[in-house]
Amino acid sequence: MTVVNERAARALKELLQKPGNHVCADCGAPEPVWGSCSLGVFICLTCSGIHRNIPSISKVKSLGLSLWEDSEVQFMAEKGNQVVKRQYEAAVPVYYYKPSHLDCQVLKEQWIRAKYEREEFTEPGKKLPYEEAVREGMLMKRGRDNGQFLSRKFMLSEREGTLKYYTKYDAKEPKAIIKVDTINASFQPNKIGNPNGLQITFLKDYSTRNIFIYHDNGKEIVDWFNAIRAVQFHYLKVAFPGATDAELKPKLTRNFLKEGYMEKTGPRQTEGFKKRWFTLDHRRLMYFKDPLDAFAKGEVFLGHRDLGYSASAGLPPGTHGNGGWQHGITIVTPERSFLFRCETETDCQDWVQHFNTVINTTMTPQEFAMEALFKHK
Repeated sequence: MTVVNERAARALKELLQKPGNHVCADCGAPEPVWGSCSLGVFICLTCSGIHRNIPSISKVKSLGLSLWEDSEVQFMAEKGNQVVKRQYEAAVPVYYYKPSHLDCQVLKEQWIRAKYEREEFTEPGKKLPYEEAVREGMLMKRGRDNGQFLSRKFMLSEREGTLKYYTKYDAKEPKAIIKVDTINASFQPNKIGNPNGLQITFLKDYSTRNIFIYHDNGKEIVDWFNAIRAVQFHYLKVAFPGATDAELKPKLTRNFLKEGYMEKTGPRQTEGFKKRWFTLDHRRLMYFKDPLDAFAKGEVFLGHRDLGYSASAGLPPGTHGNGGWQHGITIVTPERSFLFRCETETDCQDWVQHFNTVINTTMTPQEFAMEALFKHK
């Protein structure tokens, strides 16, 4: 049986009160309950599991249940999250995606390995694998019609600002040329059914298109993800020469605000409600028959409340609908109303809260242009 050193446990508890130590050093999760006694950082349970898989770098212990030597506690006091971050995160590029505790496992694992195992960010000017002018390789891509994953050649070019893919390794002509400034990439392991699943969403002839890819190697897929962000950042630096890094960073890839099933009815609101998969990507609410569809069946633009947009729980009186889900939502736009139904009260409230957060946010000039495009469509 492990005998807990009471004095050490008290000292570690006090160390958690120091600035930076109250959240996980790697993903920012609140109230870390583990520590790496070889690195000197306080980490959460999830990240401790990743550290445990890199025993040559990190030795982890539970703050409350493990036996800590006084020398180890002293080391944690000398180091701590802020000191260690200054060393291992000294030169993280602006474009590099630093995962939060809400992100998937592969992003967190590769961030931890990039930091401590490969020491990619300890000094400025280091050549990083995400910054090659051209990157090419084979990725598994889901077929649009048959749903099978097949190996495809992908090529990312900084000079051209494009991502291309080819049906065969030696094919001369690409199957698709995607402009990086229209790309959003987000990890979707659950939706795709693969721990390394990445969804690439882009605009094609003003319509949203999705492709779903993965690679068996976690480092490879995360390198592709950050390479896309690096090319996007390079493109934005050229397109917006006066903008600061802080202004450009939010224009890189982003996670969707919310996804899930709702039921919707048609424009006449007399049709039956049909179950659809919805994706809220900032001001665009897209709906699909299936989560893995290549194209959205339709989109709703969410503008600012001052322009006549609103979202509220409940449906207009007298709304006809077949049986099914009970918790209604009404979105009003200047053109028409959209009616949805959710399975649970909690889900309904969550969607309405997300819609109103967007509707209450001031629109950018680009979003006014997007609204005009939607009306034109």
